[in-house]
Amino acid sequence: MKNFLLAAASLALLTSASFAQSQPAQSGPNNSAVNSSGQNNSSVPVAGANSFTESQAKSRIEDAGYTNVTALKKDDNGVWRGKADKGGASRDVSVDFQGNVNPAN
Repeated sequence: MKNFLLAAASLALLTSASFAQSQPAQSGPNNSAVNSSGQNNSSVPVAGANSFTESQAKSRIEDAGYTNVTALKKDDNGVWRGKADKGGASRDVSVDFQGNVNPAN
């Protein structure tokens, strides 16, 4: 009986390992906590627990080409919101927990 259980467990491991290898990697808008600069995966802020500090959020906005970043505050959805200049115009901007920088719509 012990050999049967050992054989069954080995077969289960081999089957699950080959199944996992045959599946393509999943991708989508929620696949990473932080995106590299310039690679938004969403055109709107994504709600979630945001671990960025105020200065980190400001840096993300500046890295996206904005200047004069002011009035940053984290909202109830974990999204940093503030004002910044780009292209000669002042606009509302946001940084979500994934690092997506978006102008207000």
